[in-house]
Amino acid sequence: MTRSLDALRSRRWFAASDMRGFAHRQRIQQMGLRREDVLDKPIVAIINTWSDLSPCHAHLRERAESVKRGVLMAGGMPFELPAMSLGEVMVKPTTMLYRNFLAMEVEELLRSLPIDGVVLLAGCDKTTPATVMGAVSAGLPTIFCPAGGMLSDRHLKRGEPARSIGAGTHTRMFWDEYQAGQIPEPEWIKLEAKMTRSPGTCNVMGTASTMTSMVEALGLALPGATAIPAMDAGHVRMATNCGERIVSMIWDDLTPAKLLTRGAFLNAAAVQMALGGSTNAAVHIIAMARRAGVDLSLADLDAMGRQVPVLANLFPSGDRLMEDFHYAGGLPALMNRIRPHLSLGEMTVTGRTIGENIEGRESLDDEVIRPLERPVSAAGALAVLRGNLAPEGAVMKSSAASPKYFRHTGRALVFDSPAEMNKVCADPELDVDENTVLVLRNAGPVGAPGMPEWGGLPIPKKLLDRGVRDMVRLSDARMSGTHYGSCILHISPEAAVGGPLALVRTGDLIALDVEARTLELKVSNDELARRRADWTPPPRPVTRGFTRLYQDHVLQAHEGCDFDFLQGDDSSPEPAIF
Repeated sequence: MTRSLDALRSRRWFAASDMRGFAHRQRIQQMGLRREDVLDKPIVAIINTWSDLSPCHAHLRERAESVKRGVLMAGGMPFELPAMSLGEVMVKPTTMLYRNFLAMEVEELLRSLPIDGVVLLAGCDKTTPATVMGAVSAGLPTIFCPAGGMLSDRHLKRGEPARSIGAGTHTRMFWDEYQAGQIPEPEWIKLEAKMTRSPGTCNVMGTASTMTSMVEALGLALPGATAIPAMDAGHVRMATNCGERIVSMIWDDLTPAKLLTRGAFLNAAAVQMALGGSTNAAVHIIAMARRAGVDLSLADLDAMGRQVPVLANLFPSGDRLMEDFHYAGGLPALMNRIRPHLSLGEMTVTGRTIGENIEGRESLDDEVIRPLERPVSAAGALAVLRGNLAPEGAVMKSSAASPKYFRHTGRALVFDSPAEMNKVCADPELDVDENTVLVLRNAGPVGAPGMPEWGGLPIPKKLLDRGVRDMVRLSDARMSGTHYGSCILHISPEAAVGGPLALVRTGDLIALDVEARTLELKVSNDELARRRADWTPPPRPVTRGFTRLYQDHVLQAHEGCDFDFLQGDDSSPEPAIF
């Protein structure tokens, strides 16, 4: 124990002998608690993103009780604080619109209340970066308790070997087959009812598992925590351990500022590449780094993508699921495999370094966590492309794309909205072939608004019927981490603020070279200048509320899509009463 009781932040509320201190103690006792429960113990917040409409977090009410048990066992006093729950599928128009909202809520909850440390209960896509961003800005000792992945399903067809299936990637695969008439209606209805068998996040290496794994790599979660299935008894024990550990972190004043160095963020980037992680991580890790005052850019991510091969054989880059990854040793085993690419001296929530945490943690299944000499993909999980079409960068999940498109030139087919795109792509007479480059614009942070996951553009029905399952597709949108294909995303600056994507016309030639990291619009500078002179920004019909605030202050994709007024690690003053 390195801090005294009087050094705790909560003492400013509860230890004072004035009227305010009296009132604070009075109100605590109003809830049936004892005076000494808040005077003699550190106060722990449990930020819970549970909701009845968030299936990924449906179990977090129970996990909060496990965290409380751990806090009490360690001599702390827990208080559960509900926060906005961003259940990915249900929230419209996109959870990304509200990531910064949740980050602000977490920061203000921690800043305004008598809190000494915090356990974050989250996991579904945007909840992980949002809660971490808010906690980092608040600056209190923080530990992340991941929601865990859902249980896997088995797809059985007579005469064929059984295969594991899950949410996200398989949904998209089965949908394409259903559209092409390869899955009959009765089977489709059965798939709908059984593919998602329990609470928990998507059980592929989508955005949820990517982000929770990166937070573990940052040192903010217990070793191995992120791969434990949501319904595993070990998940309950892990939650209890989080509650117990945060109390020690409070006494040691082990804050995010002491953990989140540039080396820690580069470790997280290395893990993203080895996992074949979601392209969404490119936005979130930059946002988190900027909150911590750490300089991190797309160039850093691209450099790491060239160095670290994909070793995790997980959908959508591989063919296994998160349960398999857990049984194979989870993230500590994967990180041990990429030790040469890690900064091993970075401190973590355990009070030990990342190198100490992963020491001796070996892979138990070399088909799930591949050795360096036999990667799932040597192409890398992420490529950052630049050129006259993406002067500030665009990203591509090269490990889940078709190699035949790594060097490709095709004629553009441009859409200004998803509604237009879906209508046109359903036309059986559409002038399109597999070499066409599909382009969707006005889908970025400002244009959509919120940068939805529209980037997995649909294959036109005409081509699905011919057996085509991939094409080159460009957008200023994001793509679900569960998706796959030759999709170029996050084109920055976006079309709605005048980025070059706004100037593309159907019939223009677009050239992609993944190895050279280039994305070029084959139109002369003079012609582009003429088009720019004729361009006008699209209207912004929203005039009030959070969406208006978002459009006015959101940064571009290469900057992390945080708000311009939330950058840096300077904390705001404590509440004015102090």
